[in-house]
Amino acid sequence: MRKRFGIDIDGTVTCPTTFVPYLNEGFDLDITLDDIKQYDFMPLVSVSEREFAAWFKKMEPVIYSNSPLAEGAKEILKNWEKQHELYFISARGTHLLDLTKEWFSVNELKYHDIHLIGSHDKIDAARKYEVDIFFEDKHDNAVNLHEELRIPVILFNTPYNQEPIPEGVIRVNNWQEANQWVENWFKNS
Repeated sequence: MRKRFGIDIDGTVTCPTTFVPYLNEGFDLDITLDDIKQYDFMPLVSVSEREFAAWFKKMEPVIYSNSPLAEGAKEILKNWEKQHELYFISARGTHLLDLTKEWFSVNELKYHDIHLIGSHDKIDAARKYEVDIFFEDKHDNAVNLHEELRIPVILFNTPYNQEPIPEGVIRVNNWQEANQWVENWFKNS
C-alpha cells in the first residue's frame, strides 16, 4: 500500500544536536542538547535578536551543508523510498533549496519533492501533497498538523518538545521506533 509521507528535515532527518557545536562556538557556550528546553535558541544566547539573526543568516549554509543524519534515518528512508512517496517539507527558506538538494544527493537520499516554506506553518504544504502521515520534531507543528489534517504525526522526542500531545501525535525516540509504528499502522489499516 503506497502512502505519501510528509517529512520535516531539521531535527528529524538531521540529528537534533546539529546546532549545538555551532551555538557553543559562536556564542562561547558549553551546552548540550539536554540544555535546549524550547525550540527557540534566543534564551540560550546573550545577544540581541538582531545579532542572533545576523549570525544565523551567515551560518545557515555552513550548518545545513554539514548537518549529520539522525541515527537510523538513512536506512529507513532508503527502504521507504522504494515503497512510498517522500515529501520533505521544511521551514528552511527557499534560498536554501539548491544547498538542501545537494545535501540530499551527498547523503544518497531520494525524494519526490523538497518544499522549503520559510516558516513553520506546514499545513498548506502537507495538504498540497495530500500526505497520509507526517514526521516532525517541533511540538506545535506536530499538534497543528494532526488537528488540522486528521493524520497521524510522528513526533521525534527531544528535550525541546516535551509539552503534552493529543492522541494521534505519536512520540518516538528514534527512527527504528518510527518505522515500527509505521509497520503496525499498515498492518492495522
